[in-house]
Amino acid sequence: MRILIAHNYYQQPGGEDQVFAIEVTLLESYGHQVVRYTLDNDQIQGMNPLELAKKTVWNSQVYQELRSLIRQEQPQIAHFHNTFPLISPAAYYAAKDEGIPVIQTLHNYRLLCPNATFFREGRICEDCMGQLIPIPGVIHACYRESRTATATVTMMLTTHRAVGTWVNCLDTYIALTEFARQKFIQGGLPAEKIVVKPNFVHPDPGLGEGRGNYALFVGRLSPEKGLDTLLQAWKKLGSKIPLKIVGDGSLTSQVSQAVAQISGVEYLGRKPIAEIYRLMGEAAFLVFPSEWYEGQPRTILESFAVGTPVIASNLGAMSSLINPYHTGLHFRPGDSEDLTAQVEWVLSHPTELTQMRQEARAEFEAKYTATENYRRLMDIYQKAMDSR
Repeated sequence: MRILIAHNYYQQPGGEDQVFAIEVTLLESYGHQVVRYTLDNDQIQGMNPLELAKKTVWNSQVYQELRSLIRQEQPQIAHFHNTFPLISPAAYYAAKDEGIPVIQTLHNYRLLCPNATFFREGRICEDCMGQLIPIPGVIHACYRESRTATATVTMMLTTHRAVGTWVNCLDTYIALTEFARQKFIQGGLPAEKIVVKPNFVHPDPGLGEGRGNYALFVGRLSPEKGLDTLLQAWKKLGSKIPLKIVGDGSLTSQVSQAVAQISGVEYLGRKPIAEIYRLMGEAAFLVFPSEWYEGQPRTILESFAVGTPVIASNLGAMSSLINPYHTGLHFRPGDSEDLTAQVEWVLSHPTELTQMRQEARAEFEAKYTATENYRRLMDIYQKAMDSR
C-alpha cells in the first residue's frame, strides 16, 4: 500500500513529532511505501502575522503542492497528524479533490479548544466547547498567552466549522482514547467517523525488575502536569519512599528549588530514552499527577511496557487507561492527601504491587505493541478505502 502521511512539526521533545516518526517507521517496516509531506514550525520565525493568519486558515501553496504530489505518487490514502498551523485544512481538500480517503489523528483537542488542552489558569476549562466562535479563548488569550495568536486559531476553527470541513471533508478521525472520542462527539464531530486507536511503544523496552524502591515522575515540568500536588504529597512521603523526577520545562527552576527543601526527592533533569526506560523498569511505581485531560500519555504506556504500575489522577484519559488495583491506582486530581493515601496503600501491599506489575505488562502486550497497532491501523485504512 502507498500511503501519504502529512505532519506539521512542532520541534518539541516527544509528543506528536515522535508519534509521527514511529508510525512512519512501523509502516515502512511492513513494506508499505510512505510518501511524506512535512512542514516545520521553524518557518514561522519572522513571518508577518497577517500572512501567518492567512496560511493557518487556508494555505493555498500547500493545497497545490499536495494535489501535485498525490497525482505524482498515487497514494491510496492520506493520513494527517498535525496540520496546525502551516499545513492548514487546505490539505484535506487537496486529498479529497484527488479522490483519496482522508484520515486525521486527533492528538489533542485543537478542533474544540483554541489552546488544544481544555486547561486554563490551573483548572479544566470547557468554555469554548460547542461554540461556533470560541470567543472565550480570545478573551483569555489562551493560545500562547496572546489574543492575536488566539484570534488566528479562532478564525481557522470558525471558518471551517461554518463551511463544514470537519464534518464533510474527512472520512475518519482517530481518537487515542474512548474519553477523547466522547469529547469530540460532544463537540460536534460525527460519531460514526471517529474510531479509537491508541498510541504504542516501539521498540519494546522489555520487562523491568522493579527493585529500585523509589517512585518516579517522568514528564514536562509545566503547570498542567500537577507538580505542586506531587511535591506536596512528598513532603509527607519522603521518609517512606524516595521520588525521582525526570524532565524539564517552564517550572524547572521552581521544581529544583522545591526539591532542595523536601527530603527524599531528587531532580535528575532531562534524560535520554534508554535511561528513562531503565529508571522506569526499576521504579516501584510511576506517579502521573496531571491536571488536564491529556491526549494519551506515552509515559503511561511506556511504564506498562516495563511492567511498572501507575498511580495517576482520575481524570480524562488517565481514568480509562489505568484499571485500579490491576495496572495501578487513581487519586482525586489536585488532591495531595489522596495521592499520599494511595502511595501508602501500595507501600503496605507488596504482594498486590507485584501482581500489578504483571498485569501492567500484560496490558501493554494486549493493547500497545507495534504489532497490535499495525493491525488496528490497517483495519482503519481498509474501512476508509472501502467506504469510498
